[in-house]
Amino acid sequence: MSAPPRRAGRIGSSLLFGLLAVYLLLPIIAVLLYSLATVWRARILPDAFTLDHYVRVFNDPRILGAFGRSFLLASIVTCIDILIVVPAAYWARIRNPRITPLLALGAAIPFALPYVVIAFGIDRLIGEFVPSIQNTLAVLIVAQAAIAFPFFYWAVDGSMAAAGIERLSEAAETCGARPRQIVRRIVFPAIRMGVVTGSVLVFAVSFGEFALAQVLVGSAFETLPLWQADAMLQTTGRFNDLAVTTVLSFVLLFLLAVVLVTWNRGQTVRLLPGATTQKEGRA
Repeated sequence: MSAPPRRAGRIGSSLLFGLLAVYLLLPIIAVLLYSLATVWRARILPDAFTLDHYVRVFNDPRILGAFGRSFLLASIVTCIDILIVVPAAYWARIRNPRITPLLALGAAIPFALPYVVIAFGIDRLIGEFVPSIQNTLAVLIVAQAAIAFPFFYWAVDGSMAAAGIERLSEAAETCGARPRQIVRRIVFPAIRMGVVTGSVLVFAVSFGEFALAQVLVGSAFETLPLWQADAMLQTTGRFNDLAVTTVLSFVLLFLLAVVLVTWNRGQTVRLLPGATTQKEGRA
């Protein structure tokens, strides 16, 4: 009697997954088709396909420069958040739990205020107190690291809770490990998946951020979103090139996520000096 309900449950799950896949993949497929289209009129598919748009994008030094600057900016912001958030989250859990509400409040600010408001506030504050660094790359890096902080913090804090980092830290201290050794040899390996997840999120947020780059640096450091906004405003409308850069950005983020997750699987976690366990990384 239990077979029909189980079969119905499997069919329902497959149908739900299929609908979700169509919902998520359909916009990506549409952008991909548009990046390959010569002309797309009132039809389901383009009239013809071409690779000329990709050739033009790869031969445009301005687009390549913007792409490279976005990649560099996102990489720096990701490294900064890793170096700052992991020790801070560990300190909040182990040494000073009273600052945990402050960290949670700070993580909520970027969601409570629009990024453009945050950007104008930062620009005004810098102009009042440190005008010498206004419109510089350093300000943009710090600002993006701040707004990307919640994505990394929640991923890392959840991994610390799942790994029971308090017990691991207590055991390491009993064995005579120093705080720096605990963070480097125990905390990082134990929360590796959270670090990977948070890093991908931070990289994606920084790579595609427009408001902060537009307000804080503008054309002085043209990122890919700034170029895309300028291309949309041009009289000729480089919409096919916009589709190409969107597809390339998606491919970059997808490959980055695959590489990081693949590298993370099967890593050895050192819980105590001289003791190792194989991390469970089965799909």
